[in-house]
Amino acid sequence: MIFDCDGTLVDSEPLAGRAWKATVAPYGYAVTDADLAACTGTPYANTHAYMAARAPLPAADAFWPLLRDELFALLDAELRPFQDALEAVRDLRADGVPLAVASSSPRDRLDRTLAGAGLSFGVTVAGDEVEHGKPAPDMFLEAAARLGVAPERCVVVEDSAPGVAAGRAAGMPTLGVRREAHSDLSAADAVVERVSARAILALLA
Repeated sequence: MIFDCDGTLVDSEPLAGRAWKATVAPYGYAVTDADLAACTGTPYANTHAYMAARAPLPAADAFWPLLRDELFALLDAELRPFQDALEAVRDLRADGVPLAVASSSPRDRLDRTLAGAGLSFGVTVAGDEVEHGKPAPDMFLEAAARLGVAPERCVVVEDSAPGVAAGRAAGMPTLGVRREAHSDLSAADAVVERVSARAILALLA
């Protein structure tokens, strides 16, 4: 089972949104909720390019430390995991199911987020470790390879349209978990309001 992280395992998307708003504001642009929705689920480089088209931001490598400092302070103070996700991970582990995380976040953010939520996975793939981020299938295929499991025997759990598209492009059954009412998860094989081991395993039945 391959989980997305932000918005799926942990309630971090609002914190990331606040960090982007605070970090872009000094460059003369007020990031909107629509801007954030347009970037949800995509890698940092894509979000930076989107914002840089609207504000005179430094290059992505130079801007990341500014955003990182703002975001990490919020993660350390306010990050909370989703209880249903914790229960699903616990139940799947009890059944001996191999688990991985594939996130659009850069490696340092992914590690900080998982540690802050008290989560640990033997296999994790970050957005800056693959050539093409979501909605391309690269990171899910890489996670499957590291798990040693055929893609068609993996289930992806995602909360965003780009993530669902990536799971489907990887040839993996994909479960959408609706954390936000406006999320378009229509391409998923199934959609739930709360993630559970039962709902995940049902896609392999």
